Amino acid sequence: MPRTLFSDNYLSTKQITSLGIVIGLIAALFFGGIFSFIQYNKRDSGYNVLAQNMSSYLQTFFSHLQNTTYDLQPLFHANCRNGNWELTSRAAFQINIRTFILVRDSIAFCSSATGNMLMPLKELAPGLNDSKDVDFVIMPETLKMHNNSIIGAWFRSPGAENSGIYATISINLTPYLLFSANQQNISSVALVIGDKALTSNNNHIVNTDQLPDDPVRIAQVPGYPVKLYIFGSLLPAEDLQLSALASVIFGVLVGSFGAYILTVHRRLEHKILVGIKQNQFYLAYQPAMNSTTLNADGFEVLMRWKHPTAGLIPPDVFINAAEAQQLIVPLTRHLFSLVAQDIHKLKTILPVGTKLALNLSPSHLYSSSFKADILTLAAALPQNHFQIVFEITERGMLQEKEATDIFSWLHQQGFFISVDDFGTGNSALIYLERFTIDYLKIDKGFINSICVATATSPVLDAILTIAHRLDIKTVAEGVETTEQARWLIDHGVNYLQGYYFCHPLPLEQFIQWYQAPRHYSDLLNKV
Repeated sequence: MPRTLFSDNYLSTKQITSLGIVIGLIAALFFGGIFSFIQYNKRDSGYNVLAQNMSSYLQTFFSHLQNTTYDLQPLFHANCRNGNWELTSRAAFQINIRTFILVRDSIAFCSSATGNMLMPLKELAPGLNDSKDVDFVIMPETLKMHNNSIIGAWFRSPGAENSGIYATISINLTPYLLFSANQQNISSVALVIGDKALTSNNNHIVNTDQLPDDPVRIAQVPGYPVKLYIFGSLLPAEDLQLSALASVIFGVLVGSFGAYILTVHRRLEHKILVGIKQNQFYLAYQPAMNSTTLNADGFEVLMRWKHPTAGLIPPDVFINAAEAQQLIVPLTRHLFSLVAQDIHKLKTILPVGTKLALNLSPSHLYSSSFKADILTLAAALPQNHFQIVFEITERGMLQEKEATDIFSWLHQQGFFISVDDFGTGNSALIYLERFTIDYLKIDKGFINSICVATATSPVLDAILTIAHRLDIKTVAEGVETTEQARWLIDHGVNYLQGYYFCHPLPLEQFIQWYQAPRHYSDLLNKV
């Protein structure tokens, strides 16, 4: 191994501390901005919900009231003495209703409160338009209840002119504030009809031009000439203070964690090398099912690390660390040696032509020892028994000329090439034009879009169409549901891989799985 792999390029404690402070400051600024944005949108969304709920409540109330007036229509054909009892009982059992008054030809002739009466409606409720089907007006008082603001509601009788039912409604906006108590910084709520308003600050009528400027929400009550104005703040001072405090705490935590990671990271090189030397790494196998027969025609070989004290280390962690520490080449060589150890036992159970997929890092692809490492692997494999497929991520093809030469050489040696996580890079389609590719391995993110209306769904369709036209076999990874498997089979994907069929298994468990009977009758019937 080159000496550079063992060179001590560790950061000093002072450097790590300085970097931790810088990371903390950046994190604090970033988090402060994000936190403020979230608070703003949370409060904005809360106002939307509040306005919708309040508007819905009033709509329901007025709708029930209007339905009640329809039920009272037969009283127009009776005299006030005979119909007054039902008029009174209806008013008594309607929440917030003061009176129901029958109006014929713009003259109020029967009241649930006073009985017989004769009074022009325009005197009883100035500003109310009885030619409309529905009209509301805010008034300062009634004949019986002085100094109490109310709403006068007019509901015209169907097919009649200037005749209908007039109702007086007592409105107290204090419950709305109780309803919105979970919304901080709601200063007031106003119920607006025309150019008049009732506010939660007091129960007196004010003109709309006396209301505060810029309400945070204006909600129209559907079907009725009533609006709700909600006043408050979208980003109050306490939110800014909370954001500042949270950003400081987050910055300290992130800065400390960053310094800790840097400290641990400088020791990870040694741990990986020790893990290789002490055989802490092992292989796991995950099948790729032929979509036509649903037989396991291929397998992906995956490396796992079981640390003696830390337990199982996630592959993303140690692989990314190995690449960052320039250890991916010795780690891949160790993968090849583990394959050589398992291959003869695999030969006894797997038929000729079985595909074995191995991952190659771009760092290894362009290293000076790459061809020698591949030939060493080839020498350890049984001749003409397995088809070896090297899975290479799109970023491994950025050096076009070198990649073209390497791919050509791999094909000459009898190996196959698969583009791993296809579609997640920046220039995926260019690779199909410039390189000879045998397989496309579709990223799990696209599989998750199946049966779900997402922005990635059309992309998956396009990938499959292009692959079919170029006669490139496709492999879908991350298949987890029957619906996904059926969709992929119906759309001509060649191989399916994922937890739906089998998790990655160590060698002995994999052999047991392979030799056990498997049934996918539902999928086969669908095919």
